[in-house]
Amino acid sequence: MLAKGYDPWYSEPMSDQQPKGLDVGAYIREQRRKAHLSLRNLADRAGVSNPYLSQIERGMRQPSAKILKGIATALEVSAETIFTQAGILDVEPQGSDSSVLRSILRDDDLTDGQRRELAEIYERFRAETAERRARRQPTGGEQQ
Repeated sequence: MLAKGYDPWYSEPMSDQQPKGLDVGAYIREQRRKAHLSLRNLADRAGVSNPYLSQIERGMRQPSAKILKGIATALEVSAETIFTQAGILDVEPQGSDSSVLRSILRDDDLTDGQRRELAEIYERFRAETAERRARRQPTGGEQQ
């Protein structure tokens, strides 16, 4: 599930709105070290600047989904894992339809942009349905 308050299209400075306990920068740094890659080498492979990657690793920047996908590819880890670390995906998606979102994100027949767009539409539809159901629920003082 897409985390609330996270805009996957833009890279923004980290804020207090990021869920606590999620440190994508530390995860990226750990994976980079395990892969025996220098900061510069990973930056080149991921298509980002060396200083920007350094800021991500130090927790000074929250990268976009596109940047995270490039880093995941360069590190040879799943994008889903890195998205979870970044708070884009919940660790335990709500509801029983988490397999749908995982299928979307793993579908090799879609481009990265298509996967993101489809996941966002799916989540929006689920949120709209939940809101409609909540409006239909009688409040405590109403009679049926």
